Amino acid sequence: MRGLPSIGVKSTARISTDVFQGIRNAIKIGDGEWSFTENMSSAHYPMLANRGKRGVVGTLIAPGGLLEKDALAYVDNGTLYYNGQPTGLTDLSAGEKQMVSMGAFLCIWPDKVYYNTANGNDLGSMEASYSTTGSISFSACRSDGSTYDNVISSDSEPEHGSCDVWIDTSGTPVAMEWSTSTGGWVEIPMMYTKLTFTSQGTIPNLFKEYDGVSISGAAFDDANGDKVIYALGGESETAYDYIVIVGLLETAMTQETGSITIQRKIPNLDYVCECQNRLWGCYYGLDGDGKNLNEIYCCALGDFKNWRQYQGLSTDSWAASVGSDGVWTGAANYLGHPVFFKENVIHMVTVSSAGAHQIDETICRGVQKNSWRSIQVVNETLYYKSRVDVCAWQGGFPQSVSEALGDEKYYEAAAGSFGGRYYISMRDGNNAWHLFVYDISRGIWLREDALHALCFAKVDDEIYCIDAASKKLLAINGTTGTSEDTVSWQAVSGIQYYEYPDRKYISRFNIRLMMESGASFSVYLQYDSDGVWHNCGTLRRAQTGTVTLPIRPRRCDHMQMKIAGQGNVRVFSITRILEVGSDK
Repeated sequence: MRGLPSIGVKSTARISTDVFQGIRNAIKIGDGEWSFTENMSSAHYPMLANRGKRGVVGTLIAPGGLLEKDALAYVDNGTLYYNGQPTGLTDLSAGEKQMVSMGAFLCIWPDKVYYNTANGNDLGSMEASYSTTGSISFSACRSDGSTYDNVISSDSEPEHGSCDVWIDTSGTPVAMEWSTSTGGWVEIPMMYTKLTFTSQGTIPNLFKEYDGVSISGAAFDDANGDKVIYALGGESETAYDYIVIVGLLETAMTQETGSITIQRKIPNLDYVCECQNRLWGCYYGLDGDGKNLNEIYCCALGDFKNWRQYQGLSTDSWAASVGSDGVWTGAANYLGHPVFFKENVIHMVTVSSAGAHQIDETICRGVQKNSWRSIQVVNETLYYKSRVDVCAWQGGFPQSVSEALGDEKYYEAAAGSFGGRYYISMRDGNNAWHLFVYDISRGIWLREDALHALCFAKVDDEIYCIDAASKKLLAINGTTGTSEDTVSWQAVSGIQYYEYPDRKYISRFNIRLMMESGASFSVYLQYDSDGVWHNCGTLRRAQTGTVTLPIRPRRCDHMQMKIAGQGNVRVFSITRILEVGSDK
């Protein structure tokens, strides 16, 4: 009996991808990586998932900056807002602001103003200035402002009891007082001068004890220059104002003409940070006298209004020049050290409890110009945008973490951080903006969208940013504000070759996923890089559930897959079914 012919069964194999990585800008990328993503997130790793909905907190008019404190602070249209309410700072200059927190205080540059978040009535300029309009008297006094009853200036010793202070003018003038223990005249270590003004109550409202001020216009030369106010008074309408400064006055005098100016100045600063209860800043450029400066400064301990307070104490203000070339590009507090950046240099300041601060210099990739907002400390590592890449820095030499972004150059970066993720918005060479998210623990980069974020700030369980295009204040995690209607997303694979060794070819894709109610999911294939995306299947779910979508590609040399959709979708796996074909 003749048998029936047998039918051959094709040999099949499966290659399943169930761990999805991030983007990689390269000709050949790994399994589970993507050449492009939009609005994808690593929050549900190893699944492929879309990001959550953002919240729109409000629309601004002319945004200037954000700051994280106990509540969100931001500048809009010249007004500082704190915890959603306008403050008394309503006349700020236009443009970008640097906002720095120091305790309960919020300090704003370049306006050099402050706001006390614990007391909304305590606000105003960090600087102060007063110019006299009447006569000024000068008299020798003690540090508390009490004057000496009798002062004699002579080149020979007066008799004991004839005066309180003897100014010895036999050489360089020296103040002497009688010592009962030695039975003779001894030098007074520090002599003070009291300046009394005819205007009542003005000076105590502008200055305070131990303010470092600059005085000019005094007829008594020793009163001019940088001084410290050791005492002041005149807080009533009947008492004259006065200040006490260091100075050796030989003879009491009154200045009837001219004007004396007293100023508490804040230096011009390019970038500012807070560290160890001080504000630290840097400046590169010309000062008021045309002198070129390349300096780092800090204010007096706990006093952001005083940058010229010099009493020989560890709590004094401080300034030092650096020799590295180029403009400053950023500043940050890293693990208790003020750190200042140029494009090719990092300067770290070692803070001394004795006030002898030291500046270290490391020649390496620094922060890119106009990318100072990219500086963020995430999980005890400092991240920033350099000229060529995104760097992670832990005090030594920086390490690149952006290899996955390829050779594309990016500019004007601003960044924020939340939950172990580094959000960075930056512009490419074609002036297109991108918001990338780096999942630090997994080493995954994903592109969210074309958001041009001016700045970021994290408060409690939310990270906020300002959208430069729409001027909207956004809550990235969507915990507050008006939620987006839906999120459209997509992910594009790398090139996949249709045929494999041993005559195997891809006969089918099986995509296993979960979809929430109302979500949609589509698969597109592009063959042989022809630029045409062919829709190979679309799913829509009326209720939440899991599903497997089979896709059959056509014969080709190579292909790319794009998955896209709206709403919440979680892709568990993409399986390639391989079959053995003929040699022909």
